[in-house]
Amino acid sequence: MKDFFQASRVLLLDMASTLLFLAVYVLTDNLFLAVGAGMALGIGQIGWEVAHKRPVEALQWLSLVIILSSGAATFVTDSPLFVMLKPTVIYIIVGVVMLKRGWMNRYLPPIALATVLDLGILFGYVWAGLMFFSAGLNIVLALTLDTATWAAVKSVYAIASKALLFAIQYGVMKTTGIRRAKAMMAASAT
Repeated sequence: MKDFFQASRVLLLDMASTLLFLAVYVLTDNLFLAVGAGMALGIGQIGWEVAHKRPVEALQWLSLVIILSSGAATFVTDSPLFVMLKPTVIYIIVGVVMLKRGWMNRYLPPIALATVLDLGILFGYVWAGLMFFSAGLNIVLALTLDTATWAAVKSVYAIASKALLFAIQYGVMKTTGIRRAKAMMAASAT
């Protein structure tokens, strides 16, 4: 269970800017305040890592660039349709980055790296597929829903889809890892 919470913590930290954006937007109905808060948190997170001389992973840098560029574009365009279509581009960019073999290793504890590395790589591609699917779905939603409905549906979908895939991945990797570890111990005992 400790590994589950560790992986969840890293995932939540990576999604913190998005979650803050959503919370501020829902509480205030102020798009610009929500975007600004998300941008500030993204800068703060990277600044914290750099200040503590910790490595900043490629996906973290990408997240910051996306937050800053899309946030700035939101301020400049002041267009609801742009805001609604923006996640499509972001999903595509993140999906492309997730096609890098082994990107998920950062999220895996040492025991998983030793026993289910192949599944980590496979699920990395599944995550990329989720991003591409989400991009297509977002286009449909943005072109068919009003802004408030889009925001509600998109927010629930974004969090639920990632939480569901995370839970499936964790369950599959945990059970497979335990089975493989037991098989390795049995093989070494004979």
